[in-house]
Amino acid sequence: MLRRLYDWTMSLAGRKSAEIWLAVIAFVESSIFLVPADVLFLPMSLAKPERAWRYALTATVASVLGGIAGWALGYYAFEAIAKPILEFYGKLDAFNQMSAGVTYGWVLLLLVTSGLAHLPPIKVVTILSGVAHIDLGLFIVSAIVARGARFFFLAFLLRRYGESIRHFIEKRLGQIVMAAAAVLIALYGIFHFALAS
Repeated sequence: MLRRLYDWTMSLAGRKSAEIWLAVIAFVESSIFLVPADVLFLPMSLAKPERAWRYALTATVASVLGGIAGWALGYYAFEAIAKPILEFYGKLDAFNQMSAGVTYGWVLLLLVTSGLAHLPPIKVVTILSGVAHIDLGLFIVSAIVARGARFFFLAFLLRRYGESIRHFIEKRLGQIVMAAAAVLIALYGIFHFALAS
């Protein structure tokens, strides 16, 4: 199923309505969809590099709005809507583990790491933020910073290096950013544990 979703998302890049689809995918990725918007953003920006910044803005705005929708699902409709979505994607166990010892600072850190590196998946964290009643204003600012940094950094790389950087982005950049996100999470855990003891 994931492969079919990925292939379908990739096929949207060549359409005249690609920018609309980018906004749709970025929106639903942040609350209910499995395939990241990068899958559409990369080929679109390579095909029309002069529009890379515009695509980054579109993806950022739509992703933040989708994050707000995920927050609302967690805040207002966890049992009715959000929980079945998490079960469908096999993310409910991960969600339950994260929510067990949740703190305000922990959720904010996860917002940044998931926005930058999909670690953990953004939809899990947006829903968790609503369940944990994270302040919506702070949530929005965190989402803008994290998602904007990701899309605008990708736009910068694609504008500067073009097709030659695509393989690196698809194969290595995600691993590097995920490793950095994991270090941030580990440092937060060590810092939090040191304060508690």
